[in-house]
Amino acid sequence: MTLDETYQLGYIIKTHGLRGHVVAHFDVDDVKAYQKLKTVYLTLAGAPTKLVEHQVEKVQPQPGSKVLLKLRGIERIEEAEPLRGSQLHLPLTQLPELEDDQFYFHDVIGFTVVDENLGELGTVENFYELPQQDMLAMRYQGQEVLIPVVDELVSHADHTKKQIYVNLPDGLLDVYLKPSSRDKDEPDEFDEA
Repeated sequence: MTLDETYQLGYIIKTHGLRGHVVAHFDVDDVKAYQKLKTVYLTLAGAPTKLVEHQVEKVQPQPGSKVLLKLRGIERIEEAEPLRGSQLHLPLTQLPELEDDQFYFHDVIGFTVVDENLGELGTVENFYELPQQDMLAMRYQGQEVLIPVVDELVSHADHTKKQIYVNLPDGLLDVYLKPSSRDKDEPDEFDEA
């Protein structure tokens, strides 16, 4: 299995106790849905593109998005310590099914962005998962335009047409296309008078 065939479930935060347990963060809505997890793939800090398969003995949900995780063969704190910071991955085939109008970010890269009022705008190039909110990155008239991924702005995706539908607020595109007033009004300090 390659990294491209997986999605990141979370990462290992720290060790827990002396018997090889680790505390992990699961980037999911409901950690309890993963209590019966049997296998997980790790990317270690020293080899970020290599996946190492581990059998899961136990997943015990903790408050928030944390779990206490026990991997088979990791029996002592000394064996668990090198796993700190490792990313946890699962095969893309294990992603939960979504409603028809919902989408996973990786599924819509390359889709055409269509605005309710302006029509076709550009192509989805990337997504940025920022602490405040997720942002869709689109190429529009040679510029990268960021669109907040919120229900009010991004309505749905049509997988058959390979289109994602948006309702952009007035002026959003202008922010990216028009030079700022500071750039055009201030003379260059090196210009001679």
